Amino acid sequence: MERGTVCMLPGGYLDERGTLHLEAELTPLTGQQEELLVGGSAPVPALVTQVLTQCVRRIGSVAPVTAAVARCLVVADRQYLLLKLREITFGGRVQGTLACPWPECGAKVEVDFAIADIPVKRCEQLDRVYSVELSDEALFAAADGAVPPTITFRLPTGDDQERLGPTLVESAAQALTQLLERCIQPAPFSDVTTLVTSLSPRARWEIERAMEARAPHVELDMDLTCPDCGRGFTAPFDVLGFFFGELRTSQDLLYREVHYLAYHYHWSEREILDLPREKRLAYIGILADEIEALNDAR
Repeated sequence: MERGTVCMLPGGYLDERGTLHLEAELTPLTGQQEELLVGGSAPVPALVTQVLTQCVRRIGSVAPVTAAVARCLVVADRQYLLLKLREITFGGRVQGTLACPWPECGAKVEVDFAIADIPVKRCEQLDRVYSVELSDEALFAAADGAVPPTITFRLPTGDDQERLGPTLVESAAQALTQLLERCIQPAPFSDVTTLVTSLSPRARWEIERAMEARAPHVELDMDLTCPDCGRGFTAPFDVLGFFFGELRTSQDLLYREVHYLAYHYHWSEREILDLPREKRLAYIGILADEIEALNDAR
């Protein structure tokens, strides 16, 4: 079997024995997988899980990568793997346009960057749980005696993304509360819902900052300058929306590629869709050169 692209996860997969697996091996999307994902009706976090199970051959010595393993990955690892998959499937440069957010402007701003240049903050040591000591200010404002001084928590994962996706669409604040309820480990003889409800705004802020400090991170915010009004702004790069948007945009092109190769090579649709995009384009390039040479010889 041909070796895939190998990368190091920012966080890693911690198996049931406590072994941390950091090295991931990926293969590019085939045409069949592109078609399946474009036609899928599942929410985006579930589609990400589906992509990872199909295109990540292994994480360390863990193979195959099941849906359960993909869901256990921390959020930054899933983002990072999707970026690497985009790089090996569609290429390493991202190009597009955004509208300037200033109301009196709205001009088009060109976006052009390399995926390899996206900053990645790696986790020093991925653990199952972490703890944070709340400040006196956070405890003073909380409900009397309901909040312990030490809060234990785990990092958000793909499973959290899948389960909280519908809530996030309706209310970001409610989704954050439910995320805390899922990630905070309850103190002995306490109920986590009651604990989260009792947290003061300061306590929630300290817990959220502690989570961010310990989690790996993929920097997806872009600092841009509008060429028309000259003002700067920060725009998030929606890696999930961009990735699946590209797949939907290229669906018609995929079918044209299948038709072209089937017409000239007489391959079946299944054989062509089993090829990754890079190989399909390579064969199309060879055909184009051959056809041009034949036309020139006439």
